[in-house]
Amino acid sequence: MEKVEWQGKFLKMTTEKIGEIIWERAYLPGGLVIFPVTSEGKILLIRERRPHENPPVRLKPVSGMLDAGESPLECAQRELQEEIGFKATSMKEFWTYKTSGTVNSVTHFFLATGLIPSKLPNPDGEDVIEEIIAFTPDEVAAKVASEEMRWGVSVMGWFKLLQTNLLAK
Repeated sequence: MEKVEWQGKFLKMTTEKIGEIIWERAYLPGGLVIFPVTSEGKILLIRERRPHENPPVRLKPVSGMLDAGESPLECAQRELQEEIGFKATSMKEFWTYKTSGTVNSVTHFFLATGLIPSKLPNPDGEDVIEEIIAFTPDEVAAKVASEEMRWGVSVMGWFKLLQTNLLAK
């Protein structure tokens, strides 16, 4: 039987004895990553300051965690509005990535198009976002290759998005 060892705002740690081994597990809340695409076919990425991370500034797509009772689609629209001030007229979920074992999480990936201005306050504070930058798909690929965009789950989603060929449509 799993025993909760620690529960924080975003992370839960458990242990479970199976046979003679004590297994540790981490549970993360459901999350999502959104690749917003402009009418010119450019992907909007965020240069964001996160003082608790190393390095403290990162280049990333729009992302967030699901609130209790919120659907992934509702969360995707909310995060777009909070982080970059747009709502999408078309939001397509193209992948759901699930991990289980030592680290347990579910991440939903969306392609957002038909962007229209619609700003909501950012609960992380408005000064977290240093800039919003529009990149061509080739420029995003270069940012991944140079490790300027290195947030692992987002990069996996970028490769999956390229594999789907949705950007060519």
